[in-house]
Amino acid sequence: MTEIAHTGTPLLYAGFSILVVVLLAVDFLLLRTQGSHKVSVKEAAGWSVVWFMAAGAFGAWFWWHLHSQFGSDIADQKVLEYATGYLIEKGLAIENVFVWITIFTYFSIPSELQKRVLLWGVIGAILMRAVLIYLGALLIQQFSWIFYVFGAFLIFTGIKMFLFTGKKSDLGSNPLLRWLRNHLPITNDLHGERFVVIEHGKKALTPLFLVLVLVEVTDLIFAVDSIPAIFAVTNDPFIVFTANTFAILGLRAMYFLLADVADRFHLLGYGLAIIVTLVGVKMLIMEFYKVPILWMLGTVALVLAVSILASLFVKPPEPQGSSKP
Repeated sequence: MTEIAHTGTPLLYAGFSILVVVLLAVDFLLLRTQGSHKVSVKEAAGWSVVWFMAAGAFGAWFWWHLHSQFGSDIADQKVLEYATGYLIEKGLAIENVFVWITIFTYFSIPSELQKRVLLWGVIGAILMRAVLIYLGALLIQQFSWIFYVFGAFLIFTGIKMFLFTGKKSDLGSNPLLRWLRNHLPITNDLHGERFVVIEHGKKALTPLFLVLVLVEVTDLIFAVDSIPAIFAVTNDPFIVFTANTFAILGLRAMYFLLADVADRFHLLGYGLAIIVTLVGVKMLIMEFYKVPILWMLGTVALVLAVSILASLFVKPPEPQGSSKP
């Protein structure tokens, strides 16, 4: 089988970017039409299915496109890479959801205002990840040893995730939040969905703006972990970009689906830590042994399933209690 490193062409990148813009435009239109409202579990579940089916439909089209160009062997291999990358990114994105819950709870943001913040957060996340993916692909192309750096970093990250899973974070001591509050004019109260208002004749930022900044920064931090993880699965930048983007597009629906039951999945963090560590090991041994992509896909799915099911049957530890500063 002839190895194809890069399946993306300028036309494919342009077409996919237009597709993403259209999907986001529809999302904005629905947000404006529906107005501010609390997203129900039923609505969130419906949108989660829609985004999952959209990612699956793209995967099916991608297989058809590659099959017509390169044959079934290449098509099968690349779509397996896409599916594995999507599953890894989707799993790691759950960590974003847990952090978002902490942020919204700390600022006491009503659920009906969270949707707009997350939509802008998704747009920022896609743009930031596009830049990081480009830089990652450039580094891999120029320096083959960067895989070992990525692998060691992922193992370190996995161990850190394992140690800190279940620990409560003190958002009030966040240095970025303290800096923003000390250097920017921030209103004391929310003003609906607005990020900027006129107060006493001057422009001021609302607490909702602080929430948006924290959402974007946390996604940037998680992207630094997740993007090397998907590069362990495939060195094809187009697959990395598309799998990442579809995982992020469905992240807002996942948040509203899990927001009220996140505490029940208390063991999921350990499963994600195991996945990240295994991916790091895969990168370190790839010179000596190439782990089959189908094995990776099955392992990731199995670890996620076991950690979710175990969370449902194993009683979580008693909360130690933390007070809001």
